[in-house]
Amino acid sequence: MKNLKRAALVVALLTTAACTNTGGLFGNGDTATGPGAGGVIEQSSLAYFEQTIGDTVLFEVDQSSLTPTAMAILDAQAEWLNANLAVTITIEGHADEQGTRDYNLALGARRAASVRDYLVGKGVADNRISVVSYGKERPLAICSNESCWSKNRRAVTVVTSGMPVS
Repeated sequence: MKNLKRAALVVALLTTAACTNTGGLFGNGDTATGPGAGGVIEQSSLAYFEQTIGDTVLFEVDQSSLTPTAMAILDAQAEWLNANLAVTITIEGHADEQGTRDYNLALGARRAASVRDYLVGKGVADNRISVVSYGKERPLAICSNESCWSKNRRAVTVVTSGMPVS
């Protein structure tokens, strides 16, 4: 549900930006004031990528196909990556605890590849993207029920280089 709200926010912001011609997504250049940010978050910053766009997409049980919510987040990631050409990323594929270690490593790899392929299809150069699968080895939430499993079925886009040092 959190990612659905995040995707809706991204779509709303992009729609607003498309309707205005004021020089930036928030109408004041390249910055936005976010809740809890304690000030201004620049659109080209890693904080903007992680907090506003989102670095995580979720998957259905035993699936590596992208949901509409995941595609909305990845569309925003692709736009950000295409505006920040020096950035390289690693896409981490994850799975829930159900299934064998080997099966979940393969599933995590398929999920990461699905995200990579989508971003490449949106114009992000393939040589800027690496993928890794952690299978069920790095759970975000630990419990043996759907509330945790659903959080662990994910792919995370991690910025690995190309961001200026503050």
